[in-house]
Amino acid sequence: MKVLLTGGRGRLGTELCDLLPEQGVEVVAPNSSELDITDRALVEAVVRRERPSVIVHAAAYTDVGGAERDRDRCWAVNVRGTRNMAQAANAIGAKLVQISTDYVFNGDTGNYCEDDTPGPVVNFYALSKLVAEEAARSAERHLIIRTSFRPREFQYPVAYSDVFTGQDYVDIIAPMIAQAVLHAPDIEDEVLHIVTGRKSVFELAQRRSPDVQEGTRAEARVTLPKDVSLNTQRWETLKATFTSAEA
Repeated sequence: MKVLLTGGRGRLGTELCDLLPEQGVEVVAPNSSELDITDRALVEAVVRRERPSVIVHAAAYTDVGGAERDRDRCWAVNVRGTRNMAQAANAIGAKLVQISTDYVFNGDTGNYCEDDTPGPVVNFYALSKLVAEEAARSAERHLIIRTSFRPREFQYPVAYSDVFTGQDYVDIIAPMIAQAVLHAPDIEDEVLHIVTGRKSVFELAQRRSPDVQEGTRAEARVTLPKDVSLNTQRWETLKATFTSAEA
């Protein structure tokens, strides 16, 4: 199995570059200068040269606050870049695995299932990722993984106790993403939610930064959704199937 990975130098991509080869997967992870995802011709040339069976599109503009200030760049990377990857996947018959986000939901209710209607979005980053999902759907074979992860350590002095999420640290999330990628050619679902259980961001932060200070989302400089926790029953069922088959 050969995987072309975008965003291989990023938070998730770095973990996947370590995890997937351990499962016998050949990973090609060009850096941003070797593969500018906003350059359609370059994307198609690289994909045709490498001819992967699966394209994992993890590259993205993820600065939520920055997206409000530089909307053109955010849109170019998240939307145009995804559209280019989908078209290139179709050109060689590869399956596109799109890494998406829980922010496609507005956060009013939480425990969102894969078939729940996304939106209305609460900030520009969320809008770009929601449109990117639609771009990914133009790939004839695609899997959209909605997830959320942080670095191995919580990086802020304050964490919000009134923002709820299924988010976890990247070393917790990445092995699950790697397992989904490994089985991607056989997964029939078009959307999967891969996170952990519902908790506040403050509770998550305390797990690795006991001295973190408690704050509220009213202090944030950008509008944040209240509860974007995701229902993971579909993934849990699939994961059990994989584990049983591998036993």
